[in-house]
Amino acid sequence: MQWFVVHTKPKQETRALTNLERQGYDCFLPTIPKKRVKGKSFEMVREPLFSRYLFIELDTTLSGRSWAPIRSTLGVSKLVAFSSEPARVSPELIQLLRDQEAALAESPLVQYQTGDIVRIKNGPFKGLEAVYQMDDGESRAMVLIELLHKPTRLGVEVGDLLKVS
Repeated sequence: MQWFVVHTKPKQETRALTNLERQGYDCFLPTIPKKRVKGKSFEMVREPLFSRYLFIELDTTLSGRSWAPIRSTLGVSKLVAFSSEPARVSPELIQLLRDQEAALAESPLVQYQTGDIVRIKNGPFKGLEAVYQMDDGESRAMVLIELLHKPTRLGVEVGDLLKVS
């Protein structure tokens, strides 16, 4: 058995994974947890680590299953190949990705870090830049704005913030 790379159609990694697994293939779609702003609150979502790619374990012996159904699976674009040779991935790399995914599940990525410069999108302070301090509950954040030449703490809705590059 050997791991290979499947290229999926845009935003259809999960669909391809589900359909390949229904056909009996062993697949792996590495994901990362991410905090997203939905409306005025946070929501935890899992996003693919590699957009449009997933891994599939296939039997390379003559007695193995045919690979032909992979190409016609809903959500799949093609099996990644270089020249005419399918792209192989080492089992060690797959295990490393699984270990990293498990570690990230315990500590999700946050959208804003303390000290990030953000812009307020709505309300009486719309357009002002602020320094992100911390989450303040489920849907609010504490930021510092400069008001009358003095840093002032302000509680704002997380959905009303935009990170400044």
